[in-house]
Amino acid sequence: MGAALPPGSVAGPTRYTDRVPAAGQFTLRQFFAPSGLLSRCHPSYEHRSGQLEMAEAVEAALNDRRHLVVEAGTGTGKTLAYLVPAILSGKRIVISTGTKNLQEQLFFKDVPFLQRHLGAELKVCYMKGRGNYACRQKIYDAQKEPVLEGLEEVADFEIIREWEKTTQSGDRAEIRTLPESATAWAKLDARRELCSGEKCPQFERCFITRMRQRALESDIVIVNHHLFFADLAVKDQEYGAIIPEYAAVVLDEAHEIEDVAGQYFGLSVSNYQIEELRRDISAVAQRKGFGSRELDQILTAAGEAAMRFFALFEEFEGRSGFRDQAGLLERHGEEYSGLQHALDLMASHLQLVEQAPEEAIPLVSRCAAVSDALKTWMAGNDRRLVYWVERRGRGTFLQATPIDVSPILSEKLFNAVPTVVLTSATLAVGGNFDYVKSRLGLSSARTLIVPPHFDYPKQALLYVPQHLPDPRHPGFVRAASEEILRILKASRGRAFVLFTSYQQMRAVHDRVSFQIDYPALLQGTGPRTALLEEFRSTPHAVLFATASFWQGVDVPGEQLSCVIIDKLPFAVPNDPVVEARIRAIHEEGGNAFYEYQIPQAALALKQGFGRLIRSRLDRGVLALLDNRISKQRYGRVFFESLPDYGFTTSLSEVESFFDV
Repeated sequence: MGAALPPGSVAGPTRYTDRVPAAGQFTLRQFFAPSGLLSRCHPSYEHRSGQLEMAEAVEAALNDRRHLVVEAGTGTGKTLAYLVPAILSGKRIVISTGTKNLQEQLFFKDVPFLQRHLGAELKVCYMKGRGNYACRQKIYDAQKEPVLEGLEEVADFEIIREWEKTTQSGDRAEIRTLPESATAWAKLDARRELCSGEKCPQFERCFITRMRQRALESDIVIVNHHLFFADLAVKDQEYGAIIPEYAAVVLDEAHEIEDVAGQYFGLSVSNYQIEELRRDISAVAQRKGFGSRELDQILTAAGEAAMRFFALFEEFEGRSGFRDQAGLLERHGEEYSGLQHALDLMASHLQLVEQAPEEAIPLVSRCAAVSDALKTWMAGNDRRLVYWVERRGRGTFLQATPIDVSPILSEKLFNAVPTVVLTSATLAVGGNFDYVKSRLGLSSARTLIVPPHFDYPKQALLYVPQHLPDPRHPGFVRAASEEILRILKASRGRAFVLFTSYQQMRAVHDRVSFQIDYPALLQGTGPRTALLEEFRSTPHAVLFATASFWQGVDVPGEQLSCVIIDKLPFAVPNDPVVEARIRAIHEEGGNAFYEYQIPQAALALKQGFGRLIRSRLDRGVLALLDNRISKQRYGRVFFESLPDYGFTTSLSEVESFFDV
C-alpha cells in the first residue's frame, strides 16, 4: 500500500506542499488520443472522446483551483479520466469512492495498470476506517490474557495471529480464510474507542500509524465516502483527522454524499453502543487486572439502566420521527437520570483506578461522549436537526440528522478545499446540475455532461405499458404481476425485477415465481454477493430485489437483458429525514415535490436503469410499470434525465426486440 516506511517513522502533523509530477513526460492528449499511450497498452482499448474531454476538464479544475461537477455514464472511462490528471498534477489529491470494493479496484487494478505503463513510480495509498485494521497490541495481549470465548474464536485468532506476522498493511481484507461473521476480529481490531495512541508500546509499528505515514508520503490517497466524511466531521478537533492535508478531492459516486454526510454531521446513541462500552470496560479490566466486585456491580447496573431507558421506545418500528423529548422527560425522567448516572459512575470508577493502564483513558472519554450525545438528543432543541428513532432487530437507535447539509458542506468542504471534483453516472436532472448543487451547497462550479459512449437508441428499449392501474391502486400488484410474467416470457428470464419496497417485492414474487420456468432468486434469502454470483452463473435467472441492487451492480452480457422497475422511486414521504426536508422547503416557500422529491426520484431511476447497459455489446429492455411517467406533467423531468433510449408502449415491440 504505497511506499515502504523508513525505519522508526511515525505519523505526525504535516504541511501540504505541491510535489513534482510523477509522470510529467506526456500530456493528456498524448495519453488518451486514438494513437496515444492508452491505445498501445490497454488490451481492450476503445477511443472515448468523452473520456479525454472529462480528463481535460479535471486537469483545468486542478490547475485553476476551481470546483467541477461531471456526469459521466457507464462506459465513458471516468476512472482513468480523473486518475491520470490527478497523478500528473503534482498535488496531493484524495479520491473518495462510494464503496470499499471500488476503492480496492482503483488501488489494485487501475493504479498498477498505470504504474506499469507510465514509466515512473506512483506514490499512491489507500485508507479505510480503523475497524478494517488489526491492532497489534490487542493481538499480543490476547495471547496471554483471557479475551477469547469458544473454540471458534480461538481458531479464528490463530488465523489472525499467523497473518499478523507477515502482513504489511494489517487490512482484514487480506485474510481470505477468516469468516465475515468472525467475532474474534471485533476484539482485535484498531477501533479508536480502545486506542491509547502514542502511549501504546506498538505505536511505531501500528498499522494505523503506518497507514497514515504512507498517506503522508503519497500523492494520491484513495479512501471511501464513509471515511472521508467521518474525517471531515472531526477535522477541527486536535488529533481527530486521519487523512493528511490535501489540495483537492475527487468524489466518485457523488450522488451518495448528501446521505453519507448527514450520517457524520449528525449524532446517534444506541443500546448497542452502551452494551459495547460495558463489554469493553469489563474486558480491559479483566486483562489489565483492575477488575473488582464493585466494578461488576456498576456494569450490571448500567446494563439494567440502559435496558429500562431504551424500553421506552419499544412501540417504535422501523424509522419514526420524534419530537416529544420534553414529554418523555416529564413522564420518564427517572429512567433517563438513571442511565446518565450509570454512565457517570462507570467513568468515575475508571478515573479512580490506581495506576490505571493507558487503555482506560479512551474508555473514560467514551463514557463522556455517550453521555453528551444522549443529553443533546434529549434536549431536542436544534432546529437544524431532525430527531428520530430507529428500531432494527434488537437495536434501538436515537438519531439526529441535519435537515440541510448544504451549509455544512459549503463551509467545511467547498470553502476549505481549493478543488472538489464531483462525478457520477447520475448527477444531472433534466439536463442540468441545479438540484445537486443546491442540495450540497455548491454555489460556484464548472459543469460537464460527458456524451454517452453507448448507442442507447439501438441498444436499449424503454417500455412503459399504458394499461396498468396507478401504482397506488389496490389492483396494481395483481396487474403488475401479470405484466411481469409477459415480459419475462419475452426476455426468457435474464432479468432484475426491482422494487421500491420489500412488501411489494414479496407480494409480486409470491405471485410470479411459481408461474415462470426460470430460476427465481429473492433478496434476503442469502448474502447480497452470493445472490449476485448465483444470478451471474445461472442461465435465464430472475432476481427479485429492492433498492440495494439499484446501484453498484455490474452484470455485463446477455445474462442481464431486462430490468423491470415497479414504480417511480419516490422516497417514502413519511421517512423522518425526508419528511423534515420536505417540511423545511415548504416553510421557506418552496415546492418540495418539484424541488426535492422529483429530482431525487429521477436520479434513483437513472441508477436502476444503469444496471442494464454495461458494454457496447449489451442489448436490453427497461420496463417501467408506472405509467405516470407518460401521463403526468412531471414525467417530462424523468424522460429528460434518462439517456436517449428507444421508447415503446407496446409489448409486441418488446417481443420483437428480443427476437432479433
